[in-house]
Amino acid sequence: MSELKTNKISTNDQNNVAIDNALGLKSYTTAQRDALTSAAGDMIYNTTLGNPQVYTGSTWNDLKAGVEAVSIEYLVIAAGGGSAGAIGGYRSNGGGGGAGGYRTNKTGQTSGGGASAEPTLIVPKSSNLTVTVGAGGTAGATASGSAADANNGQTGNNSVFSSIISLGGGGGFEFYSSNAYDRNPAGSSISNDAGLVGSGGGGAWYGGTVGDGIGIGRTGQGYSGGAGAESGGSANRAGGGGGGAGAVGGTANSTNGGNGGDGVSSDITGSSVTRAGGGGGAKTGTGGTGGSGGGGAGGSTGGSLGTAGTTNTGGGAGSSCGNDSGAAIGGATGGSGVVILRWATADATIGATRTGLTDGGVQTDGSDSYIVFTAGTGTISFS
Repeated sequence: MSELKTNKISTNDQNNVAIDNALGLKSYTTAQRDALTSAAGDMIYNTTLGNPQVYTGSTWNDLKAGVEAVSIEYLVIAAGGGSAGAIGGYRSNGGGGGAGGYRTNKTGQTSGGGASAEPTLIVPKSSNLTVTVGAGGTAGATASGSAADANNGQTGNNSVFSSIISLGGGGGFEFYSSNAYDRNPAGSSISNDAGLVGSGGGGAWYGGTVGDGIGIGRTGQGYSGGAGAESGGSANRAGGGGGGAGAVGGTANSTNGGNGGDGVSSDITGSSVTRAGGGGGAKTGTGGTGGSGGGGAGGSTGGSLGTAGTTNTGGGAGSSCGNDSGAAIGGATGGSGVVILRWATADATIGATRTGLTDGGVQTDGSDSYIVFTAGTGTISFS
């Protein structure tokens, strides 16, 4: 039975009822609200949205003055890095590509690099919100053993939702024959050791410098790549694994290429899926495995290409395996990213016009709706 408690209620000659203190509505989260048995006219304070709401008999409408808003859960994964090419006439084995940056605010889950879920994101209705799905980092060109940025695997492209930016994974590093070289990937503004990529690309073998080319992952997005190795001549050259969203890339040794770092699992679509694994480093005999979540495997036989990262996972590419004799070969391509959004169905509807973007349409999971963007760039809005 409901109970009303008050210290004082008074009336006046206008037949109004005056309450001395402010009227406090019962507070509920969106999930708690949806579990109520409500009747038309019921009012609550929604703590998820920060709005008072009234039930019409079929939907909950906001009473908040000004711009209406909706709470969005997101998973924004950038594209994985490409892997390095291999030099002709060498057992030259480069590093695997790093996974794309991984950011989410889904309650109870983690972002890349072991970070906690990010804060609640409330976006205004009727506003244009940017969505970009990053394309995979391109393969390193046919390698030459010279200081050419293009021989390294290239950085994956960023993915974006509104103010959330996930950084592309670092490209795998190519063997460089004379001097230490930390550019990863192309362009003097992006350095392996600056944390300017999602997960770091793997390092290549290099006789003069252990760990040359290791990529450093960005805090809150991904882990660093692993080191390459050379021990006892060309037969023991191996590339390091690219970092994953969930683990550091493996260090290579005289027996194996470094394994790609594992990705992270999310159930934002209603079922658990692991994404953003790093690419494996190459090694004649035993190439590194791709990290769980779309990382490509490193090559294991002379002259073999690495495996590309899996589409829409942000997986890093596996690196290619060189040969003592034969032509130089290029690397492999990183996996494209993905943007997934989820919201309470009763709170908002996404606009039907999503020009420039590829998606699978609005899906439902219980009382929530979600949408998966798999390519392109454009704007969306909610109403």
